Amino acid sequence: MRDVVIIGSGCAGLTAAIYAARAELKPLVVRGHEAGGQLSLTTGVENYPGFPKGVQGPELIDLMQQQASVFGAEFKEGDVSRVDLSRRPFTLELGKEQIETRTLIIASGASAKMLGLESERKLLGHGVSTCATCDGFFHRGHEVAVVGGGDTAAEEALFLTRYATKVHLIHRRDQLRASKIMQDRVLSNAKIKPVWNTVVADVLDPAKGEVTGLRLRNVKSGEESVSPLGGLFIGIGHQPNTSLFVGQLDLSSTGYIVTHDGSKTSVAGVFAAGDVQDHVYRQAITAAGSGCMAAIDAERFLEAEH
Repeated sequence: MRDVVIIGSGCAGLTAAIYAARAELKPLVVRGHEAGGQLSLTTGVENYPGFPKGVQGPELIDLMQQQASVFGAEFKEGDVSRVDLSRRPFTLELGKEQIETRTLIIASGASAKMLGLESERKLLGHGVSTCATCDGFFHRGHEVAVVGGGDTAAEEALFLTRYATKVHLIHRRDQLRASKIMQDRVLSNAKIKPVWNTVVADVLDPAKGEVTGLRLRNVKSGEESVSPLGGLFIGIGHQPNTSLFVGQLDLSSTGYIVTHDGSKTSVAGVFAAGDVQDHVYRQAITAAGSGCMAAIDAERFLEAEH
């Protein structure tokens, strides 16, 4: 029987682990299929306090995990396949193993959204990517495209200019939704070519097993054209990883866990932190802050029971 189990090992989960471990609750962290969360897919993090020269995302995650381990947090690889929050202790299934816990902190984060094209699915990992920092290097000297108009797409496009000869930024509207500073950086970069009022109709060529180009459609005229490109990066936002909790916890219309009074969810003893409940800020520092809140809330909940 565990006092605290934490689902997720990004900024929120690891900060919760540090706080819970220091409170001598011996937390168990289930790392999940995207271990380290979105920061492990990020290179330079320039806005995390305490790193005036910036820090690499995977390094920051590694340091947090080491810190949690020092205080006695335990880590388990794998994905939780089922949870039962209808009674306490809560039960979690991890492969063939069943884990019981008095409190649960959900920090399972969010995953990249896809366009939903058959060709995109077939070519994922073969020229189609959701992570410029992971795969940009493979496109040195190519022309590539990024789809999206928010900060995610802007960041991907800017990062890709290190490697690609040209980055086509494809957006269905005629202006970006990204923050002002990101818009300015994108629009002043000679290597980035905005393609307005346009969607990706198809990715070529699954038969060849690589991206050779995109079929684009202008949303105003309906005209289609083919653009020869060597890679496609999807930057259209994220989906919270909450499928396990449908029907067990209150979720928002977009699938995020609803929290109140800090990190509390609709089930007593279950707490949520990070991008799984935060669709507004979605920063490393806010995820870490909410992880701290969840651990303190869990600790107080357990104390009140004794």
